[in-house]
Amino acid sequence: MRAVVQRVTRGAVVTGGEVVGSIGAGLVVLLGVTHGDTEDDGDRLAHRLHRLRVLDGDLSLADGVGAVLVVSQFTLYADTRKGRRPSWSAAAPAEVAEPLYEAFCASLRRRGVPVETGRFGATMSVEIVGDGPVTLLLDT
Repeated sequence: MRAVVQRVTRGAVVTGGEVVGSIGAGLVVLLGVTHGDTEDDGDRLAHRLHRLRVLDGDLSLADGVGAVLVVSQFTLYADTRKGRRPSWSAAAPAEVAEPLYEAFCASLRRRGVPVETGRFGATMSVEIVGDGPVTLLLDT
């Protein structure tokens, strides 16, 4: 799994003119799933994210502050080394990726984190109002 994590003052996802997820201060997570990823990988990534001290005041989600907006992002596994058209072959297919995406979100929720999501597989407009800016790449 791969996550691009951005600290935000607010974030939202709009699909078909409808806001399907939004948060105030916290983290927006763009989450990609590749072949061979497991629920354990998602749980480890959620654990790392939960304890990461990147929120204002050197705090983490474990300190009970902030919310998370998780957006599925298969394009994080793009291969752009050849030609002009990216290859998506490293991204897990939707039938594999969606349950792992949901398990990652559930793992954060079990830790007491308020989690909002986009809509898996949908075309989305993602609003990210960066804070800092703080942007990190996490891999499992």
